[in-house]
Amino acid sequence: MIKKSKVFAGLFFVMVLTASWGFLVHKTVHQLAIYELPAEMLPFFYSHMESLVTNAPRPDIRRNQDSSEATKHFIDLEMFGEKAATSMPIKWQEAVKKYSKDSLLKYGYVPYHVIYMKGKLTEALKSKNKDSILFYATDLGHYIADANVPLHTTVNYDGQLTNQRGLHSVWESAIPEIEIGKYQLYSSHKATYLKDPETAIWEAVRRAAKLVPDMLLKEKEVSKGFTEEQKYRVQVRRGRETKSYTTEFIKAYAAALGTTVNDQLRHSADLIADFWYTSWVDAGKPELGSLVKDWSELKQKSLSAEMDAFNSNQLIEKKLLLSKITGTNTQE
Repeated sequence: MIKKSKVFAGLFFVMVLTASWGFLVHKTVHQLAIYELPAEMLPFFYSHMESLVTNAPRPDIRRNQDSSEATKHFIDLEMFGEKAATSMPIKWQEAVKKYSKDSLLKYGYVPYHVIYMKGKLTEALKSKNKDSILFYATDLGHYIADANVPLHTTVNYDGQLTNQRGLHSVWESAIPEIEIGKYQLYSSHKATYLKDPETAIWEAVRRAAKLVPDMLLKEKEVSKGFTEEQKYRVQVRRGRETKSYTTEFIKAYAAALGTTVNDQLRHSADLIADFWYTSWVDAGKPELGSLVKDWSELKQKSLSAEMDAFNSNQLIEKKLLLSKITGTNTQE
């Protein structure tokens, strides 16, 4: 979800990055999810890794042209009641009956849209339509990743209600941009069939929502050690004074959060792999080899080398993490 810049203390407060999870993380989790797929799916998804990774931010970009796109990326739980995280129906039609479609479209419906996109991917896999498979797998992965972002689960999406404006992009974009070289990107998780996809995505939303109080508290605690000048830097852009967080503050906040951002990144990748795999199983486990026309011994060796790098957490060190070498992580 892309949030617009907001006025802050008389200045224009500029987000460090504007895209949900940042282009860096959306691209990263798509690549990591591929490595968790079974042998029957791996050649197809690996052969199209560049497409899956490059287009991972596409739903954020689409928001610029499609006014209906924004609320597919989040859910403001408080707007559906005090205990909405545990009391909201997990099925779309039941939610519409309880809250109305208009309310869901207004306050966000990411877990329901994930299930809708999962259905579209299943249909594409059944028909073995390569372009449709890639389109829906890519977009499905994006929405799953967004459901794992804490501030995508609250009306206080940018800390604006607690005098912490700008926190959205700090948590999901600035921190991983600075810290990803230290992250554990390897996961022992293997794609698992989801008997109840609705429950799985709602568990992810609840997991993310539980992190909100602590991330707000940690920001306030870290801020006590910074003066206004140390926490923010002011620049003049297009004739206007703008405000953004300093690298020093971002690093301090990241340290206070511990492994939280890294954990959510990995959880996103694991769940994307699960949904891709579940869609394939529900489609009848179609044979995807016929959709890979250029599989070769050389490509198999390349995959093996990448799997080794993934398993040893050396994707960045060996310059194999596409999101770090394409130079297209951010959006102006």
